[in-house]
Formats: sequence, C-alpha cells, structure tokens
Amino acid sequence: MTPIRKKKVLIFIVAYNAERKIENVISRIPRSLAAFDTQILIIDDSSKDQTFERARTFGDAPFPMTVLYNPVNQRYGGNQKIGFHYAIQQEFDIVALLHGDGQYAPECLPEMLQPLIDGEADAVFGSRMMSGTGALKGGMPLYKFAGNRILTGIQNRLLKTRLSEFHSGYRLYSVKALAALPFERNTNDFHFDTEIILQFVRAGFRIKELPIPTYYGDEICHVNGLRYAWNVLKATLLASVQDLGILYQRKFDVRRPGEANPLYQAKFGFESTHVMAIDRVRPRSRVLDLGCAGGYMSRALADRGCDVTGVDQFVPPPDSGITRFIQADLSREPIPVDAGEFDYVLLLDVIEHLGSPETFLDALRKSCRGRQQPRIIVTTGNVAFVVTRLMLFLGYFHYGARGILDLTHTRLFTFASMRELLEQSGYRVEEVRGVPAPFPVAIGNGIPARMLLAINRGLIRISKGLFSFQIFLVARPLPSLESLLRDAGETAAGKRATLTSH
Repeated sequence: MTPIRKKKVLIFIVAYNAERKIENVISRIPRSLAAFDTQILIIDDSSKDQTFERARTFGDAPFPMTVLYNPVNQRYGGNQKIGFHYAIQQEFDIVALLHGDGQYAPECLPEMLQPLIDGEADAVFGSRMMSGTGALKGGMPLYKFAGNRILTGIQNRLLKTRLSEFHSGYRLYSVKALAALPFERNTNDFHFDTEIILQFVRAGFRIKELPIPTYYGDEICHVNGLRYAWNVLKATLLASVQDLGILYQRKFDVRRPGEANPLYQAKFGFESTHVMAIDRVRPRSRVLDLGCAGGYMSRALADRGCDVTGVDQFVPPPDSGITRFIQADLSREPIPVDAGEFDYVLLLDVIEHLGSPETFLDALRKSCRGRQQPRIIVTTGNVAFVVTRLMLFLGYFHYGARGILDLTHTRLFTFASMRELLEQSGYRVEEVRGVPAPFPVAIGNGIPARMLLAINRGLIRISKGLFSFQIFLVARPLPSLESLLRDAGETAAGKRATLTSH
C-alpha cells in the first residue's frame, strides 16, 4: 500500500530590519505543524541591522530553516515574489506568509492551514476586521481602522466581492494557485497584496477569511498611507474595468478556466452589433457568416429560418446552427465560396483582424460571381472613441486582450476610414450607425448598464465619431467590370436577336 504523502508546507517570513523580533517569531511557530512536511524560509530584504545574523544563528527553530539575503532591497512585494517562486520551484503545496516584525501571530497557523489542507480554499486570509472593533482594542490606530474599512468597502463594490479586509498581510496560498498567476508582473511596493487578491478574484480562485488577533507594537511602519491608498484604488479600478476593453494591464489579464473572452461572446438583449445585424437579415435568407466564431450568430439566424454557411479558422461547436461549415483562414486563403449565392454576408468584428482588408474586400467582391449582389454587414471598433482619445491625450496607447485595441487587431478604423475602405474597394455604403459600448457584458445586464447605454446612445446622436464604441455599416458590392462587360455583351446579343426577328 502506497503511503499517503504529507503536504509540503512552507512558512515564509519576509524580514526587514527585524533583529529585535525575528527570533521570537521563529520560536512561536507551532510545533504541531510537524504533522506536515514543514519548512521555514526567511528572506532578509537587505536589512541594515543584524536580522540575517540573528535568524541564521538561531538554534531553536522548530523545523528545517533556510535563510536568504537580498543583496539589493526588493521591497515588500518584490521579496514576496522571490519567496513564492521558491515555493513553486521546490514543489511545496502551501506557502504561509508571516512578517518578521511579529505583527501576525504564528500561533494561528494550524487553524489557518486547515481550509487549504481540506481543499476548501485556494487562499486563506487572516482578517482583523471580522471581530467588530477588536482591531482597535489590539492597538490599530483609528485612522488606519477607518481607512481600512473605507478602502475595503470601495474595493468590494468595484469587484463584487464580500471580503471583510483587503489589507491584512497574513496570507496562506495554495502553491498550485500561485503558479497559475502572473504575480511576477505585480508591483514591488506594498500594494502587491492588493494586486494578488485582484488576480485571485479574476481567476475565480476561492478565498476564505478567518479572524486573527490584532497586534500593534513598537515596530516601525514603512508604509506611506496616502500613497498606499492611491495605489490600491488605482489597481482596483484598472482590474475592474479590464473587461471593458478600454484599459489594460497584462498582470490582470487573468480569467477563470474555460471562461470566454467577455467581448467575444453573444451580445443579445441590448443594443449591440449582433442585435443590429440580426434585425437587418430577413427571415429565411441565405447568409454567409465569415468569421463565424462560436456560432452564436448562426444559432440566432437559424431560429429565423435562415440557411447559414459559416467560414472560420476554428471548428464551431455542434450546436452552432450552421447549415454548412467551411474551415479556412480568411487572412491567408481565398474566399472558398461564391458570395453571389447569398442574400447577406456577415463580417462582424473580422475586418480589423486581417493583414490586408483591401485585398480581402477586393476578393470578396470578385467572389460574387452570381447575378445577385448580397448585402455586406460590417462591424469594427471605432478607434476615435472618446476614451481612446482621452488615453492618447494622457500619453497612453496600450494594446490589450480585447476591445478596440485588441492585441490581435492589425488595423484600426474611424467612421471615415472604414467608409473610404469600402468605397475604394468597390462597395456602395447604404447605412452607417454608431454602436454604444457593451456595458451589459462588462457589468451585467441590469439597471446601471441600461442607464449607461441610454446615456451613450444620447451622446452618439451628438457626435457619432466621438462617442460610438463600434462602427456598423451595411454595403453592397458594385458590379465588377467583368460582370458589366458580360451583361453588356449579353444585352447586345439579345438586342441583335430582336432586330433580326423583325
């Protein structure tokens, strides 16, 4: 029978100028943790005192201990990054973060470990705010108590979370969860703790809070409170608007496993490019969906009795509603069908991904070999959207994972440049509309999103180019010279036959 492997637990102590407290912290680590394969890691962040020497020569450590020293100060967040990388590299199961100044009680470790051991959480946070005013009785200054409450309340509202505290440094993490997060990209400053919570929340990892005692002694505080509060709010705002596709930071590009890109999914139930396209397609029409993606448009069109041919680089799911599917890379391969066989051709959020939209539109027009000239429905992002302009004014122009400045976009368009592209490629533009931002996708299809949509619609009436998030156009390909020459020849032959018969 294979013996059950003990969980590997790393007690990671970050230390800076903690020579008076470090030995006490080590000695207070409960020996009951011997039930696990427990080790201690101390990283002295280039202290100016004898912290390293005190820790290195301490002879009564309850478990095997490694003491490291940063030759250059990495600051609070940077020191954590090194320790978490060590935990991943040495294949620990759990890492528990303690502070070398003794602010957090090591005696709480067995209780805080249990949810991780039982598989009930991916992170356990010690909270000083779960006991009402207990933090004040423990010596927390009133201004810190009030600031903690206010910041936590704002963060919970922005992130739709219900944590009692975002600002405790007493943390235990599943190393497997840490390994799935880009924590190396986080700040080295004190709001590293906030940024890693933001990553946990965005990844859908489970966070459990447990009450801990509050202790404020004579340790020196190295945190600038106002700067810390500003950095926390800025990071939280950036993470909370990440899915709008307007602001982007790679460290917050974290999603739940299997979660669809929030701006690459069906956008029905509110004014959107998908709803507008569906409204333009008559029931029982023949539709060519170029770039059919997951098939959400095809399903909606099938419900209207339409016959849908889908073309995409990737195979859609079986329930896509597509009558016929052709696998092709539109940016590299010729259009594989006669577009003239269809009533409508959909190019929804496709044109901006192509290396040469001009060449593609020329090829699409030439592919209309039949006598029918289908309506072409095109949508794309509006790079002149007010938020993009404001970002540019402030010196920001960041590509991201989604939205107008999606990393996969090769071309950017305004209303004028999109219209010009179509007209110079031989299309007659019949309709141009501005589309508001997809607020229901980003914040939920509730009253706030509806209000924002209404405001955005009103602003679009004032200035379509400034306030439209996306561009919606309907166009028809003009007859090619080849087809005009063919028609002229056929007409002339018909006239000659008529004259001869007379």
